Amino acid sequence: SRQVYTRGIATNSIVGFILGLGDRHLNNVLIDKRTGEPIHIDLGVAFDQGKLLPVPELVPFRLTRDIVDGLGITGVEGSFKKGSEHVYRVLRLNVEKILGILNVLKYDPLYSWAISPVRKKRLQETENDNVSSKSNVEDDGSDAVRAVQGVEAKLNANGLSDEASVQELIQEATDYKNLGVIYLGWTPFY
Repeated sequence: SRQVYTRGIATNSIVGFILGLGDRHLNNVLIDKRTGEPIHIDLGVAFDQGKLLPVPELVPFRLTRDIVDGLGITGVEGSFKKGSEHVYRVLRLNVEKILGILNVLKYDPLYSWAISPVRKKRLQETENDNVSSKSNVEDDGSDAVRAVQGVEAKLNANGLSDEASVQELIQEATDYKNLGVIYLGWTPFY
């Protein structure tokens, strides 16, 4: 169960970072009691929209003490780090396929690339808000283009190795300066 949990956290962390997945408070990260697998729900804040909230999310993914405790005695330095490096490497090797999928989604009329101002405000006013809402903002392609470019930039990572990129992400995710200013409803102090 611990290995399944660790692999799941590593995968969800890196994929979530690449896609800019936000709003990862404890009500949106569930654990399967039978297998130990983490299950993420409410994926309505994506493509770095969490940085645009009234209290911006500064961490790349949730790696608070409650998540790290489940990784075992090695914490982030064991299987989590190696698994994260592997996931990052696989994503980088498949950058064309990932961008191809995202480019197709740019033209999907049912997907909203921008978070609505109402949803933005409501996300941090109520701690237990797990309801997705559609944006009232017209999608002229600029939000979609910005989102795809953000994913591409993260996958290219300015020439850093997979190991260096993952180490930097872990440092950002566990930095008390970042966690100390995050929205209280995210409960980063656990």
